[in-house]
Amino acid sequence: MVLLRRLIGDVLRRHRLRQSRTLRDVSAAAQVSLGYLSEVERGRKEASSELLAAICAALDVSLADVLREVSADLAALERGAVAGSRSAYAAVPAALPVGLAGRAAPDVRVAVPAGGVPAGVSRLSTHVVAAA
Repeated sequence: MVLLRRLIGDVLRRHRLRQSRTLRDVSAAAQVSLGYLSEVERGRKEASSELLAAICAALDVSLADVLREVSADLAALERGAVAGSRSAYAAVPAALPVGLAGRAAPDVRVAVPAGGVPAGVSRLSTHVVAAA
């Protein structure tokens, strides 16, 4: 089952990393504790609409844009589930490594073992194979 709070956290983290900003910087700008922001990014806390608005303002991104990205990620997961993927979550790319934040996204290849995702694996990570 996909948790909406995890998808929201992933999108918020992607925006923060693209801007090469720290949790401390964004938490101060949003006037939210660093620990709580970290929990929101990891999908462990369900952020209120007021908190989401404050985080989005701190990241200088509209809440509508964040929710559109969440919607796109969720649609990709649902397409993967319909296609018979054992772990549809693997269809959504992980955040870019910190060294690539702020640069154009590289070509990313994800290797999935023949036969699908091994039993017990709930999420695959992506690895940058080649960056142009």
